[in-house]
Amino acid sequence: MSPREAIAFVERHGVVLQAARGPAPSLAEAIAGEPIRGSWWGHAKGRIIFRAARAVCESPDVLVCKLIDDKVTYVHRRLWPALVKLAPRFAKERLAKVWDEHTETGAHVLRQIPFPDWVPRDVMEEAARLSPLEAQRVLSKVLAWKPAKRGTLRPGKTADPNDAAERRSHRASA
Repeated sequence: MSPREAIAFVERHGVVLQAARGPAPSLAEAIAGEPIRGSWWGHAKGRIIFRAARAVCESPDVLVCKLIDDKVTYVHRRLWPALVKLAPRFAKERLAKVWDEHTETGAHVLRQIPFPDWVPRDVMEEAARLSPLEAQRVLSKVLAWKPAKRGTLRPGKTADPNDAAERRSHRASA
């Protein structure tokens, strides 16, 4: 898969995990053509995965965040209005735009732009016009992912801040 094909893969699927398993396809496994045991860095196609992931991360049409299970998640721009509309259903830190930066010492540092600071004005305007029902339809796979721990999602339950159990859990951990 070329870098251009990787971006098209994210556009086609809307929400894609970089390498984890979950409710969205995994870019690394799509490139590998098989489930990956352990780190994709050690896979025979690791260099191809790296180039594709870098291209996706650099695309202005892809939000890189930790939306699903605190794993690197790619969200294509066509889904941003729905994500903005339903933002109250997600922990704010999961909607931050994230990237790795190399320091002068060679260490990796995670950088982020908090939500909604990264959201373009036209996306905010489109989100305002979008009905909650349509936004839910667009993000149905992600919304059906149950919290694995506070602020993340795993299969089976909608992460809804209005849910009584969710509120009790939040109060207990606060």
